[in-house]
Amino acid sequence: MNWLINVVRPKINSLWERREAPAENLWIKCPETGQLVFHKDVEANDWVIPGSGHHLRMGAKQRLAATLDEGFEEISLPEVAHDPLKFRDEKKYADRLKDARTKTSMQDAVKIAVGAIDGAPVTVVVQDFDFMGGSLGMAAGEAIVKGLETAAARGTPLVLFAASGGARMQEGILSLMQMPRTTVAVQMLREAKKPYIVVLTNPTTGGVTASYAMLGDVHIAEPGALIGFAGPRVIEQTIREKLPAGFQRSEYLKDHGMVDMVVHRKDMRATLARLCRLLSGGAVAKAPHDDQASEEAQATAAHA
Repeated sequence: MNWLINVVRPKINSLWERREAPAENLWIKCPETGQLVFHKDVEANDWVIPGSGHHLRMGAKQRLAATLDEGFEEISLPEVAHDPLKFRDEKKYADRLKDARTKTSMQDAVKIAVGAIDGAPVTVVVQDFDFMGGSLGMAAGEAIVKGLETAAARGTPLVLFAASGGARMQEGILSLMQMPRTTVAVQMLREAKKPYIVVLTNPTTGGVTASYAMLGDVHIAEPGALIGFAGPRVIEQTIREKLPAGFQRSEYLKDHGMVDMVVHRKDMRATLARLCRLLSGGAVAKAPHDDQASEEAQATAAHA
């Protein structure tokens, strides 16, 4: 055995070998400024870039943990046919579902939980864009209906975080049927005289916007969220005109009366707690900002 060749040389070579990057990306690039931010800093800031304030997408599990008090109860979702049309394009729909479930550890794009926000009882429904773009299929539609029924049965307000690219094409007409079904369920909650608060996150588009996402008593949007039916590029190609700056973004829609308020994620929890108490007839703590208090007063006046 040649000690220099078989032992020393491999050790020297290993010093120059390129080490593999860790499995988890340590840095996140801000989509607005290009700034590199430490991953843990963004996670600790509720997935908002500290410097620019850009709101990154937030998963359903993180959203529930950030919104609700500790000890909330997750509600099991109804069972549905997984691949009713036996659909296949470049890949089997059943395989796409399997991949999405492995990636997100979720059965479908929606989670439901019952708990409290700063002590105010509430039912929360969250869509996760990471599960096939948060698309509305039979399972997601059943979950939305289940959430609305749960809120009515338990006598709590419902807060829904919408995040979706629209209907799930692999389920065809069965997906489109979820639009009227969820609309009827919203009416059931309204008849029970319980508040329905919708938080529009980036993006909320397609059939979701055309149904339950725009039927709330109060509509809140996160900063910079894309909200609309068709995308800006499709609209420009259709009307053959240049769209205004910021078209279909939260701030533009608030200025034009489509949403009631735009709320930073750090203020979302307190805002939801106040609205739930106010719309349920409870005492409300003073809002931290006069402008925000005025927006909440206008929104609740419209509900009344």
